[in-house]
Amino acid sequence: MDQKYLWIEALKFNDRGLIPAIAQDDRDGTILMMAWMNKESIEQTLATGEAHYWSRSRSQFWHKGATSGHIQKVKQIFYDCDADTILLKIEQIGEIACHTGVRSCFFNSVALPLRANSLQ
Repeated sequence: MDQKYLWIEALKFNDRGLIPAIAQDDRDGTILMMAWMNKESIEQTLATGEAHYWSRSRSQFWHKGATSGHIQKVKQIFYDCDADTILLKIEQIGEIACHTGVRSCFFNSVALPLRANSLQ
């Protein structure tokens, strides 16, 4: 394996060989989406500089934006302290990351119950 890919071996993939990947806007920090990656999609991302994921529903590689034009140019990659989640800091081309046609997949807000001690 190429030396620049050795860090991939430290990652903890699930039993299907996948790891969650969070895409975050490099400019303003907005969390845009979550998708799954495997070793090959990570290597493809590193080779091209554009995000490649693994589609669980289609069981195939997915080059983000290949059909829509909403490509994700990867600026930085991090992994968390447990090595079981990846963070991609990206430049979102076209401003749409979600398959629903909006910028971020995280638009469903949950109303939290008001707690007495939260008023202090």
